[in-house]
Amino acid sequence: MSGPGQPDPARNGVVQPGATSKDIYDGGMAVRREVLSDEHVDRANASKDGFTEDFQDMITRIAWGGIWTRPGLTRQMRSAVTITAMVAHGHWEELAMHIRAALRNGLSRDEIKEILLQTAIYCGVPSANTAFKTAQQVFREMDTTR
Repeated sequence: MSGPGQPDPARNGVVQPGATSKDIYDGGMAVRREVLSDEHVDRANASKDGFTEDFQDMITRIAWGGIWTRPGLTRQMRSAVTITAMVAHGHWEELAMHIRAALRNGLSRDEIKEILLQTAIYCGVPSANTAFKTAQQVFREMDTTR
């Protein structure tokens, strides 16, 4: 149990006192696979080389192990925040990936639509327009591969 001024280990996901870099990496990889799919992670790992290996390691440890394993937000909320960030910065390929992840995390298409409507106000209509087209394409691809 933590007291005033002491860290609360339950708040930090896999980043616990005494956790090794391997523990954090393995925890991050597990969540990364759950959220993005084994197929996606396997493709990313298959294409890494000496130039990209450190980057892949960093995002697995820091983004997935350090942030996505934290219990403070649901995966649905993390997906909503991530979708918004992708729209705000115009990262359309990453948006498509995270729309798929949001569905895997339990968001519905209607909830994704609401998130994109919200982005129209806070990120701009042109960005939301592209985001809706991206989502539409993702949904179409998903529907034809079923």
